Amino acid sequence: MKASIIVPTYNERENLKILVERIANSLKEREYEIIVVDDNSPDGTWKLAQDLAQFYPIRLIKREGKRGLASAVVDGFSYATGHCFVVMDADLQHPPELVPELIDAIEGGADLAIASRYVKGGGIRGWSHFRRFISMGAVWLARIFLTSVRDPMSGFFALKRDVIEGVDLRPRGYKILLEILVKGKYSRVVEIPYIFEPRKLGQSKLNKKQYVEYLKHLISLMRYKGELQRLLKFTIVGVPGVLVNEGLLFILTELLSIHYLLSALLSTECSILSNFTLNDLWTFKNRRDRGIKRFFKRAIKSNLGFGIGVLINLFILFALTENAKVHYLISNLLGIIAAFIWNFLISIRWIWK
Repeated sequence: MKASIIVPTYNERENLKILVERIANSLKEREYEIIVVDDNSPDGTWKLAQDLAQFYPIRLIKREGKRGLASAVVDGFSYATGHCFVVMDADLQHPPELVPELIDAIEGGADLAIASRYVKGGGIRGWSHFRRFISMGAVWLARIFLTSVRDPMSGFFALKRDVIEGVDLRPRGYKILLEILVKGKYSRVVEIPYIFEPRKLGQSKLNKKQYVEYLKHLISLMRYKGELQRLLKFTIVGVPGVLVNEGLLFILTELLSIHYLLSALLSTECSILSNFTLNDLWTFKNRRDRGIKRFFKRAIKSNLGFGIGVLINLFILFALTENAKVHYLISNLLGIIAAFIWNFLISIRWIWK
């Protein structure tokens, strides 16, 4: 199986020769091509690619202007002649020695093979705590709303040509894999662990603008997949649930003199039943199986899943009310917000999977 290694570049002259040599050493006895997609790098990366093409199977695509990594990968796809595409950065943070394993996974029947930092054996070296926090936040947003893949933000992966054949890819910023996971045609995905190394030469292209672009891309893909509309419906359904919860809490606590924790438990259970019924009939209508037995099965799962949300709610209520001396109605509202996030996650991943 011929592999097309797609490498988007911008000012990577210091790294390109090393990268190409390591790819060549890793793919001895294999048929491959390296497609360098360069955005007219001021440091002459494209010129070096031309020179290296005399000795290695390199094809250069030189684009005018800095148009971004994700779009460079899409352009690389259109020029690739292989049956297996491998996408990787030129900064040597993606080890070329892992490329054969990614290709082997595709040849073994996988549609997508992802070099993953977040499976057992994978990891990251050299990042600050802040960057780790941002990365994990981005990963979890993608996993909550769009995919179950452990590292959907990876920039190092392989795929069969058929996965994107005829697919309208319109990525923003740097995260092309997330676009493929949402729009691509695939059934089997494997994740292969690797260690993301710190950059040794050149400068990182990551900046605050890329964070904003990622959020825009995430919202765009949520809209494409229908998850933005689903989240809106889930939120709308939650409004009467909050009113039921807060209203009953007030009545039971203030008018019937029941301890606020017991009142919260009873009022939360009523809101769970209210929310489940409305979500089953409206929010997740296209996911639910018909039949009374299946309805009750979902109802039981919702109570079990949302039960954890209740514990989250009660913990925050107790901690803020008793320790921080926050008014119990405000504490309860904050607990509801935290439980809402959990409940949406458990709904899309388990109750109405």
